[in-house]
Amino acid sequence: MLKAATAVLALAAPAAAQDVTLRIQTHYNPEQTSGKLATEFVEDVEAMSGGAIDIEMFYASSVVATVETFDAAANGILDCDMTGGAYQTGKNPAFQFVGDIMGGYDTPYQQLSWLYYGGGKEQAQDLYNQFGMELIGWWVYGQESLTSTTPVAGPDDLKEWKFRSPPGMETEIFANLGASPIVMDFTEVFTAMETGIIEGTDYSGLANNQSIGLFDLAQHATYPGFHSMPSDHLACNKMVWDGLSDQHKRIIETAMEKLALRSALFFEKANAEAAAELAEKGVTLHNWSAEDRATFRKAAQAAWDDWATRSPEAAALVESHKSYLTQLGLISQSE
Repeated sequence: MLKAATAVLALAAPAAAQDVTLRIQTHYNPEQTSGKLATEFVEDVEAMSGGAIDIEMFYASSVVATVETFDAAANGILDCDMTGGAYQTGKNPAFQFVGDIMGGYDTPYQQLSWLYYGGGKEQAQDLYNQFGMELIGWWVYGQESLTSTTPVAGPDDLKEWKFRSPPGMETEIFANLGASPIVMDFTEVFTAMETGIIEGTDYSGLANNQSIGLFDLAQHATYPGFHSMPSDHLACNKMVWDGLSDQHKRIIETAMEKLALRSALFFEKANAEAAAELAEKGVTLHNWSAEDRATFRKAAQAAWDDWATRSPEAAALVESHKSYLTQLGLISQSE
């Protein structure tokens, strides 16, 4: 009787999730703060799964170039992409609005709230699935700061301001405000600033800008930032993701949400510390007024509306963002 009962229980119990190995590439170096946080994510997944999920993390785009990571995962060279959606705007302009909306949310928490509670993930998932990928989650380190050799205290200071800009929607927004954005590789920035080819640059958050020595050349920065808050994603090959057990999926999703929180919290502290240190050294930090921020947001919205005409998916994501930004009181319904 006991043997029979044991057999019934064995049949009723769910099958144990099989061990899996996931090959993931990130564009961060393991020594960088974001790279260290990615390592924590790996350790969390492996610990919570009791070693059943093994992650082989490739740092600093060591398998393929950063912009090729998404395709490498979709094609099975890798399993997952841990870079960012903004690198894929050439596939569909809609990726801009899962990578960096520009001039939208004020904090990482608002942006993550759109993803998880504002219908954002469902909207974005349709886009990712078209390319054989599954969006698992985001990690957002916060607002970026502009660094400049000249004051950047408000929109008037942007007139004819020459600065390094990444390609895409950002160049259009700043050009419409009278600036002179120049698209160049970041490796050229220091020489370009030293020789006066550019007066400033858009690179990262204040702490990151400080860590690479930008303030050896520049004495002005915007802080707190307002113009750009990139989202890095974890996106996996859809067939690989669908093949995971529910248990393994939940572990990875939970670890990703922890990574998002830790990233936002760490950089909030690091940027505040950097701001205090830089102010002591004579760097002027320009906190734009609510009116000036509204001016930038209005220019950004004009670019959103233009990009929304470029694909149905872009239009849907722009509408979703606008609806949620209105709920948060960041834009008005008339906008």
